[in-house]
Amino acid sequence: MPDAGVPEELRSEVETLWDYNQMHHAPRPVDVGIGLGGHDLGVADRIAELYHDGMFPLIVFTGANAPTTRELFPRGEAMHFRERAIELGVPEDVILVEPRATNTGENIDFTRALLQDRDVRSVLLVSRPYQERRSYAICRKRWPAVEVICGSRSLTLDDYLPSIGDVDRVINMLVGDTQRIWVYAEKNWAIEQEMPAEVRKAYSRLVDAGYARRVIAE
Repeated sequence: MPDAGVPEELRSEVETLWDYNQMHHAPRPVDVGIGLGGHDLGVADRIAELYHDGMFPLIVFTGANAPTTRELFPRGEAMHFRERAIELGVPEDVILVEPRATNTGENIDFTRALLQDRDVRSVLLVSRPYQERRSYAICRKRWPAVEVICGSRSLTLDDYLPSIGDVDRVINMLVGDTQRIWVYAEKNWAIEQEMPAEVRKAYSRLVDAGYARRVIAE
């Protein structure tokens, strides 16, 4: 059944942004798996799955805290993600922690610095599902020498929402991440990406409906 928290009159728009913000990359072996911090501990679950599937021999968890994660992950996002992966059977000695990053650009920059003495040619970025496209664009801009693949938990919107427990937050994050696709490209913080007209229309309708908590000034 659809989540009762998603307004049915806006369900099509939410699903449009949900689909657009995922890259739909097929996992394949890379040099390093990078788990991007945030409020979704499922990132660590997906990293563990991919490690056990032989997709990479080395893992980096990156992230300090955002205001929304300090209470949830008091030791820092990266440390809690590391602990979760170890609970899921990932050996401690294949995990590196980058504990300082407070945004996606820093996630990439600080991870790149951490790995500067290693021969890294390909990475698999694991994030929240709706963070994939923005993370890809930022990584391609800030670490152009590596091949970038994106991934997240393979969940439908209706499966993902109960795992977070906050429909309003997810919709606001979807709207904010969508806007950042063109804003970050304009600021030269990320590569440009095509945005179909139906995505822009869905974004505008959700903003007009009040989901503008993460919309930034342009």
